[in-house]
Amino acid sequence: MTTLARLRVNLDFMPSPLPDRPGLLIRDPFGFAEGILIIPPPLVPALASFDGQQTEADLRETLVRLSGQLEVGQLLRHLADTLGQGGFLDDARYAERRAAKERDFAAAPRREATHAGSAYPADLEALRQLLGAQLEPRVTGVADGLIGIAVPHVSLEGGARVYGASYSALPAALSTRTFVVLGTSHYGAPGRFGLTRKAYVTPLGATQTAPDLVDRLATARAAALEDYCHAVEHSIEFQVVYLQGLFGAGVRVAPVLCGPFDPTGGRPEDDPEVAAFFELLRGEVARRDDLFFVLGIDMAHVGRRYGDQEPARANEGPLLDVARRDQERIRRLAAGDADGFWDLVADNGKGDPLRWCGTAPLYTFLKGVRPSGGTLLRYEQWNIDPHSVVSFAGMTFDGGGS
Repeated sequence: MTTLARLRVNLDFMPSPLPDRPGLLIRDPFGFAEGILIIPPPLVPALASFDGQQTEADLRETLVRLSGQLEVGQLLRHLADTLGQGGFLDDARYAERRAAKERDFAAAPRREATHAGSAYPADLEALRQLLGAQLEPRVTGVADGLIGIAVPHVSLEGGARVYGASYSALPAALSTRTFVVLGTSHYGAPGRFGLTRKAYVTPLGATQTAPDLVDRLATARAAALEDYCHAVEHSIEFQVVYLQGLFGAGVRVAPVLCGPFDPTGGRPEDDPEVAAFFELLRGEVARRDDLFFVLGIDMAHVGRRYGDQEPARANEGPLLDVARRDQERIRRLAAGDADGFWDLVADNGKGDPLRWCGTAPLYTFLKGVRPSGGTLLRYEQWNIDPHSVVSFAGMTFDGGGS
């Protein structure tokens, strides 16, 4: 009897947001699979049969029990074929799809816009209007002492006021800098840094690249050059859009995706390869005076989308305590206190109760750049759906520390 392939573990699973199509929504953030699936509630338990150990006979037995019918052959075939042919199972077809996509990205001359037309306008004039509305009025003066900013990576609509407050704080004098964008890698390997030499493209045009800097960072064992995650990740693409809106399409960008750090273990630098990357980054900051850092980060994730039983409403009930705890961490960031920040995130080794997804870029910046201080510009919470909340903030950071 045929053993069923395992359901891929690198998929996104969440309750369906469509009232007329309840169930479990399954999507592939990497783009290896075709489209999305919504598994109806009665069939969700059948997904447990796709664990790489059970057979078609086991699935048949499960479907008979769930449906109360003896004739389930057509339903079994439809479910297995939908998952397998669509690329949702960890089988040979998926391996071929993945290898082809990764080859295509590695060979591509540029990193094309992935989220234009969905997360922000693909139409050039509409995008310019959106940015113009958010980025006025601009500050004037020089950039003395300013070394970086932290900004959200939620949708441009959801984070509009924080995006505007953050990027409007950047003076025109920064236009000739090399912008090192430390983005949250939602799908990258833990404790690893994804690099690319490719120019990022948006409807505004293509960025300049910083191949010399990227190549030096790529010498670290913790770094992966031409990381496929760049092809699908939004945390850097959104920052590129704003930087181009401020400084022109040809702004120079060095994109770095920061894989998550494990808050249940020790400190990230206990891994010597991570520590070496921090040291390499510190060396680049000391060696050159043209670097400016942009951190694409979100903060807390609370509610049903993120595994909580209770729905969440921004700035209400338990979310008031989330805001208080967020602010405690923000104060550590503003003080340049990497160890104190990590202590709050790790929560005595129990793991991050707030699920900050921007921890890795923030900690990398604190350890690798060592800012002397920071200032909170604006903090917000936003209902990403009726039952789930994301928090985020904009901050500026001053000069390198010791």
